[in-house]
Amino acid sequence: MSKAFAYRAYGGPENQEFLERPVPSPGPGQLLVLVRAAGVNPVDWKIRNGWLGTAGPLPGVLGVEASGVVQQTGPGVDGFAPGEEVFGTAVAGGYAEHTLLDAAGTAHKPLGVTFAEAAALPVAAATAYDAVEQLGLEAGRTLLVLGIAGGVGSAAAQIARARGLTVVGTASDRNREYVESLGAVQIRYGEGVADRVRAAAPDGVDGIIDLIGGEDLREAAPVLADRTRLVSTVDAGTAAALGGGAVHRAPAGAALTALAGLVTDGALDPRITASYPLDRAPEALAEVETGHARGKLVLVME
Repeated sequence: MSKAFAYRAYGGPENQEFLERPVPSPGPGQLLVLVRAAGVNPVDWKIRNGWLGTAGPLPGVLGVEASGVVQQTGPGVDGFAPGEEVFGTAVAGGYAEHTLLDAAGTAHKPLGVTFAEAAALPVAAATAYDAVEQLGLEAGRTLLVLGIAGGVGSAAAQIARARGLTVVGTASDRNREYVESLGAVQIRYGEGVADRVRAAAPDGVDGIIDLIGGEDLREAAPVLADRTRLVSTVDAGTAAALGGGAVHRAPAGAALTALAGLVTDGALDPRITASYPLDRAPEALAEVETGHARGKLVLVME
Protein backbone atom coordinates (compact mmCIF):
# COMPACT_ATOMS: atom_id res chain seq x y z
CA MET A 1 0.00 0.00 0.00
CA SER A 2 1.05 3.60 -0.58
CA LYS A 3 0.19 6.74 1.40
CA ALA A 4 -1.47 9.62 -0.44
CA PHE A 5 -3.29 12.89 0.27
CA ALA A 6 -6.63 13.02 -1.52
CA TYR A 7 -10.05 14.65 -1.73
CA ARG A 8 -13.08 12.40 -1.23
CA ALA A 9 -15.56 14.86 -2.79
CA TYR A 10 -15.40 18.09 -4.77
CA GLY A 11 -15.35 21.18 -2.60
CA GLY A 12 -13.27 22.83 0.10
CA PRO A 13 -10.48 21.63 2.38
CA GLU A 14 -12.97 19.77 4.56
CA ASN A 15 -13.03 17.12 1.83
CA GLN A 16 -9.28 16.37 2.09
CA GLU A 17 -7.87 13.30 3.81
CA PHE A 18 -4.87 11.00 3.94
CA LEU A 19 -5.45 7.48 2.72
CA GLU A 20 -3.66 4.27 1.86
CA ARG A 21 -4.07 3.06 -1.71
CA PRO A 22 -2.61 0.16 -3.70
CA VAL A 23 0.58 1.04 -5.54
CA PRO A 24 -0.73 2.04 -8.99
CA SER A 25 0.16 -0.01 -12.06
CA PRO A 26 1.47 1.87 -15.12
CA GLY A 27 -0.69 1.75 -18.21
CA PRO A 28 0.37 2.43 -21.80
CA GLY A 29 2.67 5.45 -21.98
CA GLN A 30 3.06 5.69 -18.21
CA LEU A 31 5.82 5.30 -15.61
CA LEU A 32 5.41 4.08 -12.04
CA VAL A 33 7.59 6.30 -9.87
CA LEU A 34 8.65 6.26 -6.23
CA VAL A 35 7.97 9.92 -5.43
CA ARG A 36 10.79 11.95 -3.90
CA ALA A 37 9.18 15.39 -4.22
CA ALA A 38 5.96 16.95 -5.50
CA GLY A 39 5.06 20.50 -6.45
CA VAL A 40 2.15 22.34 -4.83
CA ASN A 41 0.16 24.55 -7.20
CA PRO A 42 -3.03 26.62 -7.33
CA VAL A 43 -4.41 24.18 -9.90
CA ASP A 44 -4.44 21.51 -7.18
CA TRP A 45 -7.10 23.18 -5.04
CA LYS A 46 -9.01 24.29 -8.13
CA ILE A 47 -9.27 20.65 -9.20
CA ARG A 48 -10.36 19.70 -5.67
CA ASN A 49 -13.03 22.41 -5.78
CA GLY A 50 -14.37 20.97 -9.04
CA TRP A 51 -13.70 24.20 -10.92
CA LEU A 52 -11.94 22.38 -13.76
CA GLY A 53 -14.55 19.68 -14.21
CA THR A 54 -14.44 16.14 -12.92
CA ALA A 55 -10.99 14.58 -12.92
CA GLY A 56 -11.90 10.90 -12.68
CA PRO A 57 -13.22 8.62 -9.96
CA LEU A 58 -13.15 9.71 -6.33
CA PRO A 59 -11.26 9.84 -4.10
CA GLY A 60 -8.75 11.80 -6.20
CA VAL A 61 -5.15 12.22 -5.13
CA LEU A 62 -3.94 15.83 -5.21
CA GLY A 63 -0.96 17.11 -7.16
CA VAL A 64 -0.04 17.22 -10.84
CA GLU A 65 3.78 17.33 -10.82
CA ALA A 66 6.37 15.11 -9.19
CA SER A 67 9.92 13.84 -9.30
CA GLY A 68 11.24 10.44 -8.27
CA VAL A 69 12.76 7.13 -9.26
CA VAL A 70 11.26 4.92 -11.97
CA GLN A 71 10.01 1.60 -10.58
CA GLN A 72 8.27 0.20 -13.64
CA THR A 73 7.45 1.23 -17.21
CA GLY A 74 4.14 0.70 -18.93
CA PRO A 75 3.53 -0.73 -22.41
CA GLY A 76 4.90 1.35 -25.27
CA VAL A 77 7.31 3.39 -23.13
CA ASP A 78 10.74 3.98 -24.65
CA GLY A 79 13.65 5.96 -23.26
CA PHE A 80 13.04 5.27 -19.56
CA ALA A 81 14.09 2.37 -17.36
CA PRO A 82 13.69 1.32 -13.71
CA GLY A 83 16.14 3.06 -11.39
CA GLU A 84 16.34 6.28 -13.43
CA GLU A 85 15.63 9.63 -11.78
CA VAL A 86 12.89 11.56 -13.56
CA PHE A 87 10.38 14.38 -13.18
CA GLY A 88 7.16 15.20 -14.96
CA THR A 89 3.38 15.34 -15.07
CA ALA A 90 1.65 13.18 -12.47
CA VAL A 91 -1.46 11.42 -13.74
CA ALA A 92 -2.21 9.62 -10.46
CA GLY A 93 -1.59 12.49 -8.02
CA GLY A 94 1.74 13.84 -6.87
CA TYR A 95 0.97 14.09 -3.13
CA ALA A 96 1.78 10.42 -2.68
CA GLU A 97 4.52 7.92 -1.98
CA HIS A 98 4.01 6.41 -5.44
CA THR A 99 2.46 7.87 -8.56
CA LEU A 100 2.21 7.47 -12.31
CA LEU A 101 3.89 9.93 -14.67
CA ASP A 102 2.91 10.53 -18.28
CA ALA A 103 6.01 9.43 -20.20
CA ALA A 104 5.41 12.07 -22.88
CA GLY A 105 5.46 14.73 -20.18
CA THR A 106 8.49 13.38 -18.34
CA ALA A 107 12.21 14.10 -18.54
CA HIS A 108 15.35 12.68 -16.97
CA LYS A 109 16.56 14.56 -13.90
CA PRO A 110 20.18 15.70 -14.26
CA LEU A 111 22.53 14.95 -11.36
CA GLY A 112 22.98 18.67 -10.69
CA VAL A 113 19.25 19.21 -10.10
CA THR A 114 17.67 18.18 -6.79
CA PHE A 115 14.43 16.23 -6.62
CA ALA A 116 12.74 19.28 -5.05
CA GLU A 117 13.94 21.56 -7.84
CA ALA A 118 12.83 19.09 -10.49
CA ALA A 119 9.37 18.72 -8.93
CA ALA A 120 8.94 22.50 -9.12
CA LEU A 121 9.34 22.62 -12.92
CA PRO A 122 6.54 20.72 -14.76
CA VAL A 123 3.67 23.16 -14.05
CA ALA A 124 4.80 26.72 -13.29
CA ALA A 125 8.17 26.77 -15.03
CA ALA A 126 6.91 24.84 -18.05
CA THR A 127 3.98 27.25 -18.39
CA ALA A 128 6.41 30.16 -18.20
CA TYR A 129 8.66 28.53 -20.78
CA ASP A 130 5.75 28.09 -23.20
CA ALA A 131 4.63 31.71 -22.67
CA VAL A 132 8.08 33.13 -23.39
CA GLU A 133 8.46 30.83 -26.40
CA GLN A 134 5.07 31.89 -27.74
CA LEU A 135 5.91 35.59 -27.58
CA GLY A 136 9.20 35.01 -29.39
CA LEU A 137 10.75 38.30 -28.34
CA GLU A 138 14.29 39.02 -29.48
CA ALA A 139 17.14 39.87 -27.13
CA GLY A 140 17.05 43.51 -26.10
CA ARG A 141 13.24 43.69 -26.04
CA THR A 142 11.21 44.43 -22.91
CA LEU A 143 8.74 42.01 -21.33
CA LEU A 144 6.04 42.93 -18.83
CA VAL A 145 4.87 40.15 -16.48
CA LEU A 146 1.62 40.80 -14.63
CA GLY A 147 1.86 38.97 -11.31
CA ILE A 148 5.59 38.33 -11.41
CA ALA A 149 6.13 37.18 -7.80
CA GLY A 150 4.33 33.83 -8.11
CA GLY A 151 5.66 30.55 -9.42
CA VAL A 152 4.98 31.16 -13.11
CA GLY A 153 6.08 34.78 -12.95
CA SER A 154 9.31 33.96 -11.13
CA ALA A 155 10.22 31.41 -13.79
CA ALA A 156 9.13 33.63 -16.68
CA ALA A 157 11.35 36.46 -15.46
CA GLN A 158 14.41 34.24 -15.28
CA ILE A 159 13.79 32.48 -18.60
CA ALA A 160 13.30 35.85 -20.28
CA ARG A 161 16.43 37.27 -18.69
CA ALA A 162 18.41 34.24 -19.91
CA ARG A 163 17.29 35.19 -23.43
CA GLY A 164 18.54 38.73 -23.08
CA LEU A 165 15.20 40.42 -22.39
CA THR A 166 14.61 43.31 -20.03
CA VAL A 167 11.86 42.34 -17.59
CA VAL A 168 9.44 44.50 -15.61
CA GLY A 169 6.65 43.04 -13.54
CA THR A 170 3.73 43.94 -11.33
CA ALA A 171 3.79 42.89 -7.69
CA SER A 172 3.03 44.33 -4.28
CA ASP A 173 5.60 46.60 -2.70
CA ARG A 174 6.40 43.94 -0.08
CA ASN A 175 7.75 41.81 -2.94
CA ARG A 176 10.05 44.48 -4.33
CA GLU A 177 13.30 42.89 -3.15
CA TYR A 178 12.16 39.47 -4.30
CA VAL A 179 11.30 40.74 -7.79
CA GLU A 180 14.61 42.56 -8.03
CA SER A 181 16.38 39.32 -7.08
CA LEU A 182 14.89 37.84 -10.27
CA GLY A 183 16.67 40.52 -12.30
CA ALA A 184 13.41 42.38 -12.92
CA VAL A 185 11.98 45.81 -12.06
CA GLN A 186 9.02 45.74 -9.67
CA ILE A 187 5.97 47.85 -10.51
CA ARG A 188 3.16 48.27 -8.00
CA TYR A 189 -0.08 46.95 -9.41
CA GLY A 190 -3.43 48.68 -9.07
CA GLU A 191 -4.91 51.90 -10.40
CA GLY A 192 -2.44 53.86 -12.51
CA VAL A 193 -0.30 50.83 -13.31
CA ALA A 194 0.03 51.81 -16.98
CA ASP A 195 1.66 55.10 -16.03
CA ARG A 196 4.05 53.32 -13.67
CA VAL A 197 4.99 50.84 -16.41
CA ARG A 198 5.71 53.69 -18.83
CA ALA A 199 7.89 55.37 -16.22
CA ALA A 200 9.86 52.16 -15.63
CA ALA A 201 10.09 51.30 -19.34
CA PRO A 202 10.12 54.64 -21.21
CA ASP A 203 10.86 52.91 -24.52
CA GLY A 204 7.73 50.83 -24.12
CA VAL A 205 7.16 47.10 -23.64
CA ASP A 206 7.23 44.56 -26.46
CA GLY A 207 5.26 41.75 -24.87
CA ILE A 208 3.02 40.95 -21.90
CA ILE A 209 2.62 37.70 -19.99
CA ASP A 210 -0.54 38.01 -17.91
CA LEU A 211 -0.91 35.90 -14.77
CA ILE A 212 -3.70 37.94 -13.13
CA GLY A 213 -6.40 38.72 -15.69
CA GLY A 214 -9.47 40.89 -15.29
CA GLU A 215 -9.17 44.58 -14.55
CA ASP A 216 -5.43 44.34 -13.88
CA LEU A 217 -4.92 43.11 -17.43
CA ARG A 218 -7.20 45.75 -18.92
CA GLU A 219 -5.39 48.49 -16.97
CA ALA A 220 -1.97 47.40 -18.20
CA ALA A 221 -2.76 46.49 -21.82
CA PRO A 222 -2.53 50.07 -23.23
CA VAL A 223 1.26 50.05 -22.75
CA LEU A 224 1.60 47.40 -25.48
CA ALA A 225 1.40 48.62 -29.07
CA ASP A 226 1.27 45.16 -30.71
CA ARG A 227 -1.50 43.37 -28.85
CA THR A 228 -0.70 40.08 -30.59
CA ARG A 229 2.28 39.96 -28.20
CA LEU A 230 -0.08 39.53 -25.23
CA VAL A 231 -0.64 36.07 -23.72
CA SER A 232 -2.57 35.08 -20.61
CA THR A 233 -2.57 31.95 -18.48
CA VAL A 234 -5.70 32.87 -16.52
CA ASP A 235 -8.04 35.05 -18.60
CA ALA A 236 -8.03 34.05 -22.25
CA GLY A 237 -11.33 35.86 -22.83
CA THR A 238 -10.07 39.28 -21.76
CA ALA A 239 -6.76 38.69 -23.54
CA ALA A 240 -8.57 37.84 -26.77
CA ALA A 241 -10.83 40.89 -26.45
CA LEU A 242 -7.69 43.01 -26.15
CA GLY A 243 -6.10 41.44 -29.24
CA GLY A 244 -4.02 38.71 -27.59
CA GLY A 245 -4.78 35.18 -26.55
CA ALA A 246 -4.11 32.25 -24.26
CA VAL A 247 -0.77 30.59 -23.63
CA HIS A 248 -0.58 27.50 -25.82
CA ARG A 249 0.95 24.56 -24.01
CA ALA A 250 3.47 22.49 -26.01
CA PRO A 251 4.40 18.83 -25.40
CA ALA A 252 6.10 18.96 -22.03
CA GLY A 253 9.02 16.55 -22.37
CA ALA A 254 11.24 18.80 -24.49
CA ALA A 255 10.42 21.88 -22.39
CA LEU A 256 11.31 20.04 -19.17
CA THR A 257 14.65 18.98 -20.59
CA ALA A 258 15.36 22.59 -21.56
CA LEU A 259 14.31 23.84 -18.14
CA ALA A 260 16.51 21.32 -16.36
CA GLY A 261 19.39 22.55 -18.48
CA LEU A 262 18.73 26.12 -17.36
CA VAL A 263 18.72 25.01 -13.73
CA THR A 264 21.98 23.11 -14.24
CA ASP A 265 23.55 26.19 -15.86
CA GLY A 266 22.44 28.43 -13.01
CA ALA A 267 20.17 30.51 -15.26
CA LEU A 268 16.97 29.33 -13.58
CA ASP A 269 16.34 28.99 -9.84
CA PRO A 270 12.94 27.34 -9.24
CA ARG A 271 12.65 29.66 -6.21
CA ILE A 272 11.44 27.11 -3.71
CA THR A 273 10.37 29.26 -0.79
CA ALA A 274 9.08 26.45 1.45
CA SER A 275 9.35 22.66 1.65
CA TYR A 276 7.00 20.42 3.62
CA PRO A 277 6.91 16.70 4.40
CA LEU A 278 3.94 14.78 3.01
CA ASP A 279 2.29 14.80 6.46
CA ARG A 280 2.04 18.59 6.22
CA ALA A 281 0.41 18.61 2.78
CA PRO A 282 -2.77 20.29 4.10
CA GLU A 283 -0.68 23.20 5.41
CA ALA A 284 1.23 23.56 2.14
CA LEU A 285 -1.93 23.54 0.05
CA ALA A 286 -3.61 26.04 2.36
CA GLU A 287 -0.71 28.45 1.91
CA VAL A 288 -1.03 28.24 -1.88
CA GLU A 289 -4.80 28.59 -1.67
CA THR A 290 -4.48 32.00 -0.02
CA GLY A 291 -3.08 33.32 -3.30
CA HIS A 292 -0.18 35.03 -1.53
CA ALA A 293 2.48 32.32 -1.78
CA ARG A 294 5.75 33.60 -3.21
CA GLY A 295 7.76 31.39 -5.58
CA LYS A 296 7.20 27.63 -5.33
CA LEU A 297 6.15 25.29 -2.54
CA VAL A 298 7.06 21.60 -2.62
CA LEU A 299 6.42 18.43 -0.66
CA VAL A 300 9.56 16.40 0.01
CA MET A 301 9.10 12.73 0.84
CA GLU A 302 11.16 11.57 3.81
